[in-house]
Amino acid sequence: MHPEPGSAAPAAPSAPRKRNHLYVQVLIGIVLGGLLGYLKPKWGVELKPLGDAFVSLVKMLIGPIIFTTVVVGLAGMGDLKKIGRVGAKALIYFEVVTTLALLIGLVVANVFTPGAGFHADPTSLDASKVAKYGTASQQMSTLDFVLHIIPKTFVSAFAEGEILQVLLLAILFGLALGQIGEHGRPILNLLHEVARVFFGIVTIVTRAAPLAAGGAMAFTIGEYGVGKLAQLGLLMVCVYLTCVIFVIVVLGSIARLAGFGLWKIIRYVKEELLLVLGTSSSESALPGLMEKMEKIGCSRPVVGVVVPSGYSFNLDGTCIYLTMAALFLAQATDTALNLTQQFGLLGVLLLTSKGAAGVTGSGFIVLAATLQTTGTIPWQSMALIIGVDRFMSEARAITNFIGNTVATLVVAKWDGAFDESKAGEILAGRK
Repeated sequence: MHPEPGSAAPAAPSAPRKRNHLYVQVLIGIVLGGLLGYLKPKWGVELKPLGDAFVSLVKMLIGPIIFTTVVVGLAGMGDLKKIGRVGAKALIYFEVVTTLALLIGLVVANVFTPGAGFHADPTSLDASKVAKYGTASQQMSTLDFVLHIIPKTFVSAFAEGEILQVLLLAILFGLALGQIGEHGRPILNLLHEVARVFFGIVTIVTRAAPLAAGGAMAFTIGEYGVGKLAQLGLLMVCVYLTCVIFVIVVLGSIARLAGFGLWKIIRYVKEELLLVLGTSSSESALPGLMEKMEKIGCSRPVVGVVVPSGYSFNLDGTCIYLTMAALFLAQATDTALNLTQQFGLLGVLLLTSKGAAGVTGSGFIVLAATLQTTGTIPWQSMALIIGVDRFMSEARAITNFIGNTVATLVVAKWDGAFDESKAGEILAGRK
C-alpha cells in the first residue's frame, strides 16, 4: 500500500509563500522586544505569556503532526527492516556527532578556563533555586527513560506531549496499516488529509510568531537584565563561540561531504531559525522543519523517524553547553579535575544527555544528574549560572535545530531516500 502520489508535503501549497517574509517580522519582533525589556523591564516581564502561549500552541500540534506524518509514510514503506535501517543509521549519526560536540566543549573550556578566578564557595551559595533540578534529575534513570518511551495508554502519549511515545505509536500504527493492504486505504487517505489540516493550523499559528518572539525576548531581558550578561560574560562568549565553531566546522564539513552547502541550508530554514531564536525553543520550529525537509526532497518516512528522534537524541548545542558548564563550575569552585576525571565526566554525559531528553528544563536537569552522578563537582554550584542560563538557551536551541536539519538531510541521502534534483532547485532559489 502506497500513499497518494505527490503527497510528500501535506501543507497547503501557499503556506511557504505566505511565510517568505516571516523571518523579517520575527527579527523586528526580537529587536523591539529586547529594547522594551531593556528600557521598561517591568513591562517586559509582563509579556512572558506571549512567548509561553505560542510555544504551547505549537507543542499542542507536534503530537498529531508526528503521528499522521509517520503513519502515512510508514504505511507506504511497510517494511520493518527498512524502518530499522533508517533508525539505526540515525542513531549512529546522532551518537558520533553528539560525542564530537561534547569533546569540543571539553577542549574549549580547558583552553579558555572561563571559571578561573571566581573562587566560589559552594556552601555559601543559595542552592534553593537549583534544588528542583537536583530532585528532577533523580526521578528518571536511563532505564526509566527507556521504559518511559512506552505510553500508559494510546491517548496519554498525546495528552502528555511525549514525542518519543507518539513516535513509537506512529511506527506501530503505520506498520500495521501497511500490512492490511487495500483495506487500510480509507484510513490512509483520511490521515493524509488530517495531516494537511494540522499543517494548515501551523500556518495560522505561525502568523503570531513575531509577537511571540518579541514577548519572549522582552521577558528575558526584563527579568534577568543586561547586567547578568556582563557578570558571567566569558562563559557565555565561550558557549556562543563554540556553538558557532561547531556549526561552521563540524556541521559544515558533514554537510559538504554529503553534497550540501551549509549556508544554503541555513538560508532555506531561516524563518524557523529566527523563531527558535525568539522563543529559545527548537520545538517551536519542529512542524516547520518537518514540512521543509519533505519539501526539499527527503522521504516522509525518513523525516518522520529522524526529526522527532533527533529532538531527543541529537542535541548538539545542549551537549556543548553541558561540558562547558560542568567545567566552568569546577573551575569556579576550585575543583581540580585531571584528564581521567574529565573523560569520566564525558562518559557520564554521553548517557545522561540522552536520559532526560524532552523534559522541560532538560539542560539543567541533565547537568544536575551528571554532577550528582560523578560526585566531584558540587551540584549546589549550579546557582552560579542559573541567572544566565536563559541567555545561553538561544545558542543551544539554534545549534540543536541546525544539527537536526543537517542530520535529516544526511540520513535521507545515506539511505537513498532523497530527491537531489528537487533539493538543487530549491536551494538554488529556482523553486
